[in-house]
Amino acid sequence: MSSARRFQQITVPIAAAAVVLAGLLSACGGEKGGEAVPQTTAATVAGQAPAVAKTQGWLKIYDGTAPAGTTNAVQLRVTSNPTVGQYVSDGSGRSLYRFDKDTAAPSVSNCSGQCAVTWPPLTVARDQVLYAAGVDPQLVGFIERADGTCQITIGGWPVYYFSKDTKPGDLLGQGVGGTWFAVAPNGGKALSK
Repeated sequence: MSSARRFQQITVPIAAAAVVLAGLLSACGGEKGGEAVPQTTAATVAGQAPAVAKTQGWLKIYDGTAPAGTTNAVQLRVTSNPTVGQYVSDGSGRSLYRFDKDTAAPSVSNCSGQCAVTWPPLTVARDQVLYAAGVDPQLVGFIERADGTCQITIGGWPVYYFSKDTKPGDLLGQGVGGTWFAVAPNGGKALSK
């Protein structure tokens, strides 16, 4: 057999495997591939497995706060503000927002390009889990964005950060353009009182 023929026999299966692997790594919501396993889970930290409240595809969603030492976890928590009441923030206290031009049923993000630079989506990766403290885990999920990333949703609404919020508790995005609002624990708008 010629060396060119032998090279072709070897490279074709490698190329096919690369295409499959790329699909596994880039697919957000698809059922491609196996379930991701977090590097450190609450089970390895606390000695017992936490109860999964909901599973969406590969994403495990837990009720409560991620145990200390848990890595690869996205944390949602409810925060209170005297002006807007209860809203959702991430684990570091950064405020999360929803966009009135998105839709919740079906969940669709209509913020891309420069919009997504100003309003970065809260995303989750296949090697992560999600904890929801004060937010009903049944209302939490994710959608696949056009760029292949997985964006967290609450009550079907995709959620975002605001680039001008510089510290935990900032709510500078509240009411911007009459379409951006801090997201309430049920996915609704946290409104001024």
